[in-house]
Amino acid sequence: MHSPPQGLIALTRPGFEPEAAAELRRWADAQGVPVELTVQTRSGYVLLDARAPLPDEISLPSWRELVFARECLPWFDRLTLPERDRVRPLLENVVHHHPRTRFSALRLAFPDSDEGRTLSGFCRRLRPHLETALTEAGKFAERARDVLVVFFPSSREAFLGNAPAALLSPWENGIPRLRLPAEAPSRSALKLAEALLVLLDEDERARWLRPGTKAVDLGAAPGGWTWQMVQRGLRVSAIDNGRLDARLLASGLVDWQRADGFTWRPRGRVDWLLCDMVEQPSRIAELVGRWFAQRLCRYALFNLKLPMKKRLEALEDARKRLQRLTREAGGIELRCKQLYHDREEVTVFARALA
Repeated sequence: MHSPPQGLIALTRPGFEPEAAAELRRWADAQGVPVELTVQTRSGYVLLDARAPLPDEISLPSWRELVFARECLPWFDRLTLPERDRVRPLLENVVHHHPRTRFSALRLAFPDSDEGRTLSGFCRRLRPHLETALTEAGKFAERARDVLVVFFPSSREAFLGNAPAALLSPWENGIPRLRLPAEAPSRSALKLAEALLVLLDEDERARWLRPGTKAVDLGAAPGGWTWQMVQRGLRVSAIDNGRLDARLLASGLVDWQRADGFTWRPRGRVDWLLCDMVEQPSRIAELVGRWFAQRLCRYALFNLKLPMKKRLEALEDARKRLQRLTREAGGIELRCKQLYHDREEVTVFARALA
């Protein structure tokens, strides 16, 4: 006996709650499940309440499927916590809803908002006490399927849930904690590092980012994305009228060409196209789509800078342009995510299917 999910919690960048809610609504409509969505501006999360347990046959969305949700947490109950001894009611709730279930791990989550970030210390202090209580109650097993999830909108309220590890992000709160190396030319290097972690799996990184692989970085200056590729041994043509970091040129792996990224083309097919230029998403989509249509690249990573209004519409328009332009060339696979290091943008990975 166990309690099925009652709903979902999508963790998102503060300010993008409406977009995350629209994605959850689209998922619920596709599943034929009536839901109620609670959206609070700049809260960092969206609450989906099905008002009834979700059927077992429903396919819950994983962290990879939704663009604007860094993490999508199923929940089976919510409770108000006392000011002291918060461990006891949490443990009693888990035992009540899952008397025979054991879990592989414990995940504590909180929103990435100004208020939510104050919960980081709270969760750090609570974790060892809750883990000890759960261990003593026999609620952990090394080969168990599900992770136990506790989401805290505040220190006095908690949502409890469970999900297979594959459904959850590998990183707590869906945020890879990356440090900017001192030698990186710009903070944009972190954006590409996160994109490679989030949008590609380990096997894909090993196969598609081998040393000697050829890449083109459009709008490269000062060189954050070029630097990331050079660290992996790729050979990069850096295209920009602006000046590149001198240390990159000394690597022997970078060919800097002063040119317009929208008009420059390689002499033959390259492996990777990179593009982090500040431009309308429709124009970037057209540029990338033409590269694939002309079979100038095999893979691409690029950013779409979204307008303040009609973000979803702009993203959908860009997708349609890419699919239309590449149809005759065999089409492309698209993976899209708003990363932690993104701002008013999303990062897209594209792969030629032919």
